[in-house]
Amino acid sequence: MTEIYTIADINCETGEQIERPMTQEELTAHLERQVQAQADWEVHQAELAAKEQVKASALAKLAALGLTEEEAAALII
Repeated sequence: MTEIYTIADINCETGEQIERPMTQEELTAHLERQVQAQADWEVHQAELAAKEQVKASALAKLAALGLTEEEAAALII
């Protein structure tokens, strides 16, 4: 079963709303934006994971120097 994507065209002056199927060009652009959004989200998640790894490494190094967990956490912003 094929999903039909629609667009709502709204005339702000009259309040008339027309729902119509997307054109092939609109559908292609929509799907490309979805793919790009997913890729951007994955990059963002990887960046967050990398920052967490760096933070954990920094905390471990501070603990190795003799700082308590609370002292080390106070140094990390």
